[in-house]
Amino acid sequence: MNAERDLSPLTPGVVRALTDKLYEKRKVAALEIEKLVREFVAQNNTSQIKHVIQILSQEFALSQHPHSRKGGLIGLAACSIALGKDSGLYLKELIEPVLTCFNDADSRLRYYACEALYNIVKVARGSVLPHFNVLFDGLSKLAADPDPNVKSGSELLDRLLKDIVTESNQFDLVGFIPLLRERIYSNNQYARQFIISWILVLESVPDINLLDYLPEILDGLFQILGDNSKEIRKMCEVALGEFLKEIKKNPSSVKFAEMANILVIHCQAADDLIQLTAMCWMREFIQLAGRVMLPYSSGILTAVLPCLSYDDRKKNIKEVANVCNQSLMKLVIPEDDEMDEAKPSMTIPAEPTSEESLSRPEAVTAGSLDASGDSSNSGVFTVTSCERIQVTLNLDGIVQVLDYHLSDTSIGMMTRIAVLKWLYHLYIKTPRKVILKDLELLAEIASSPAGQTEEGHGPSDGSDVRPGPVELHVPARPGQLSSSSTKGLECSPSTPTMNSYFYKFMINLLKRFSSERKLLEARGAFIIRQLCLLLNAENIFHSMADILLREEDLKFASTMVHTLNTILLTSSELFQLRNQLKDLKTPESRNLFCCLYRSWCHNPVTTVSLCFLTQNYKHAYDLIQKFGDLEVTVDFLTEVDKLVQLIECPIFTYLRLQLLDVKNNPYLIKALYGLLMLLPQSSAFQLLSHRLQCVPNPELMQTTDNSKPSTSFKRTAASNIDYTELLQHFEKVQNKHLEARHQRAGRAEQLDRRVVL
Repeated sequence: MNAERDLSPLTPGVVRALTDKLYEKRKVAALEIEKLVREFVAQNNTSQIKHVIQILSQEFALSQHPHSRKGGLIGLAACSIALGKDSGLYLKELIEPVLTCFNDADSRLRYYACEALYNIVKVARGSVLPHFNVLFDGLSKLAADPDPNVKSGSELLDRLLKDIVTESNQFDLVGFIPLLRERIYSNNQYARQFIISWILVLESVPDINLLDYLPEILDGLFQILGDNSKEIRKMCEVALGEFLKEIKKNPSSVKFAEMANILVIHCQAADDLIQLTAMCWMREFIQLAGRVMLPYSSGILTAVLPCLSYDDRKKNIKEVANVCNQSLMKLVIPEDDEMDEAKPSMTIPAEPTSEESLSRPEAVTAGSLDASGDSSNSGVFTVTSCERIQVTLNLDGIVQVLDYHLSDTSIGMMTRIAVLKWLYHLYIKTPRKVILKDLELLAEIASSPAGQTEEGHGPSDGSDVRPGPVELHVPARPGQLSSSSTKGLECSPSTPTMNSYFYKFMINLLKRFSSERKLLEARGAFIIRQLCLLLNAENIFHSMADILLREEDLKFASTMVHTLNTILLTSSELFQLRNQLKDLKTPESRNLFCCLYRSWCHNPVTTVSLCFLTQNYKHAYDLIQKFGDLEVTVDFLTEVDKLVQLIECPIFTYLRLQLLDVKNNPYLIKALYGLLMLLPQSSAFQLLSHRLQCVPNPELMQTTDNSKPSTSFKRTAASNIDYTELLQHFEKVQNKHLEARHQRAGRAEQLDRRVVL
């Protein structure tokens, strides 16, 4: 009696009928419940309605007794029918116990649960949409049910739910996508078929823009495309085809960048259909998105290049891959040579560096190049459009991929040809960046421990191995270096990163500049500045000066010295080296000065500028005195003109300020007046003349405090530099230049005579 009283308002007869094993008796009980609930609805007695639903749920649908559970299911369905349009107010209480029965071990009970939910949904219609996710989750499980009756019942419910979604404009796509993304990775064929059918339905609804969420499900779609069932593969192909059509219609709203790595992965799939489909998508992406795809070039090339060597069995894939390769190559433009890589104007999922992927060949083969490092769909990217987006060329990644495919002996000939075309194309379109990468490679070689000898020296004859500081020695070319030419030549200590390759590189670089003067004019300064950043700037200048000292082509030596001097005085990369030379406080800096000076003597004006930089003003004045014995040409005067312009630059601010100390810098003023006397009446003459007019009267500059002796010009006396020997060396070099000019003039005169004859 207590049990019966607890189950009121259900009568004992209804309770017994609900738990009966016969379906007909349970159906009669359900009709009684329907009648009872209708009465409560008419009376607006919501508390009793909730009480009936709670009894059917807790005491029956969730009971341990199977027949009670069956009775509870049919009773809940009856309640829904009785409630009619008001069932939406009680859907949570009606649906949850039914969905729990979807997991029942008894197939008949799962079928009854499916039938009950069908009736509930049929009555509620659009009101069930807020509960769509739990309904979809339950249906996705029933779609893979081994019992055909259960599967059939779930299909009826599935079709009903699809009709409701199609006719409604209140479907919560944002809330549904995470569940779809999770379920799409199911390996069960029926579950996959269920997922694809829903994607096709959602894609067909005009008010639902599934394209916005395509990056979330694209990877899963490609995995389903590899299913063993032809029917499922065909359905997936259709779905992907519809998406691609939509992409072509509305490319401006497509998140190309978020899907690029997904395509890269599946373009390397072992399944031909997946690979061909992904390659077709990649072709369209490159053509539609353009330069948005450029940051993914290394991954795309990793996928595309091997396909170029496919035989006729994979002809279709090969043809599409070739189009992808050509289209991607067209995206590299000359502007990529100038873009600042440190200023990207968009946030794009970064692809892993090719160094990482190439260090694991198996990863390259498998195609693990997605932005997150995981082929799963664990992240949502942030790029929203391809409009007005500037991207930069990841030359490092591209070159590493090209190198990998070029060095792999198993790669086919067509792939190798494509790699060579890429390298040529990159050189033509981005020569500056290509040169930078070359220089970085050469710098790595020059600093490699492999080229270092036990003593830490560069190449030498081994006859002069001394303890103490290691010195940088540049090997002489045969026939150019005599014992006398090394007299007084000092070298700065080499850094531990320099090796034998460094010296060979410096020699070969200067040989290249000598044979290709256009390269020196167009890229020489850029190359040397970059090398100073990548390697030790002091060693660069020290070694080049040492090599130029032995250069037989004196005209080239003069040009090269002028180039090096311009770089030394104007480049921000050499700020520290300029400060080191300006003070000459250490033996190393004085040795460097002497080494540079001997080579700078190939060009008189650059020698004076070096003396100005190092504050050797007396020696600069002595040199200018020697200019009267030189052949003054238009080029010579042009260089003097440029030196005057340099004196007015910020680099020589300290020199201009020293003009205030007339008493301690008399030779600076004399040297500047010497330059003034060399110049013709020109703008440079007027500029320097005006500067010298501003030099104050020494009497006016005297101060009353004479207790401290001035030390402004005492540095040279303590520097232990033999300026007399340096001046003699300058005269010797200039005599060689004069003799060489006369020889060239004689040969030119003889040639003119031959032409006349």
